[in-house]
Amino acid sequence: MNTQANAMNGTPLESQRVAPAVLSATQPFYWSVRRELWENRAIYLAPLAAAGVFLFGFLISSMHLARRMRGALLLDPMRQHEHIAQPYDYAAGAIMLASLLVALYYCIEALQSERRDRSILFWKSLPVSDLTTVLAKATVPLVIVPLVAWAITTVTQFIMLLVNSAALAGSGQSVATLWTQLSPFQMSLLLLYHLVTVHVLWQAPIYGWLLMVSAWARRAAFLWATVPLLTIGIAEKMAFGTSYFGRMIGNRFAGGPEAMPMSDSFPTNPAMHLTPGHFLSSPGLWLGLAVTAAFLFAAVRLRRHRGPL
Repeated sequence: MNTQANAMNGTPLESQRVAPAVLSATQPFYWSVRRELWENRAIYLAPLAAAGVFLFGFLISSMHLARRMRGALLLDPMRQHEHIAQPYDYAAGAIMLASLLVALYYCIEALQSERRDRSILFWKSLPVSDLTTVLAKATVPLVIVPLVAWAITTVTQFIMLLVNSAALAGSGQSVATLWTQLSPFQMSLLLLYHLVTVHVLWQAPIYGWLLMVSAWARRAAFLWATVPLLTIGIAEKMAFGTSYFGRMIGNRFAGGPEAMPMSDSFPTNPAMHLTPGHFLSSPGLWLGLAVTAAFLFAAVRLRRHRGPL
């Protein structure tokens, strides 16, 4: 009867079927990144916890701020800035360290954990390619974690500046020196530059290596990621008496002279001379990015052929 009714209305059944939704090229990637944020809350909880602990200690020590400022006024301008900015540098360092540890742990677990809990079978059933999945996971340490660290650090330092200003005003001292030595906008820009150059571009091969090992190792991915590097370094030292490989790895973690022109100063120091041209023309940067691309390509291929553990 339904067929007759449709025929009488002049509308065939085929034309009444709902066409399947067509996903845009960016939607699978966007939702893959959202999935990583849902499943890995430590990405923002760890730096928030570091900021909270540091702020708690800073509030307790703020009672000694007036005496600290009186001592700083007796110093020359450069040492005066270092004396005043020291707590702010410590806060940024603690948050960046927490973010770095989160990024390293995330990479080493990113592709192995989905095979260990067999959720890879579900994710492979979705219309999301291995390339999209690996790039979404690489986006977390290379984009999401640095941006979260930058935002939390900026807010933390601004709160510290307000607390300092209130403490100084309450003790009858001027806050002009404090705001002159510590420009929130300048500190924020210098920190962002440091995060992009060091924690993203310069350290990219580290994250690529960990993601590749995570896609390959059946278990104990951390050992598979570290033992070969240690073995190469020890073998080089025993055979040739040199430690070029160890220095190269340490250079990637520490930042290197290409990314940090003044290694003895904190990245938010206003005396830091930014040299983006020198950094972008460094062969080490582009070699590292090429190695990162090779690691990510290998991770895509390995995920395509790896099944549950």
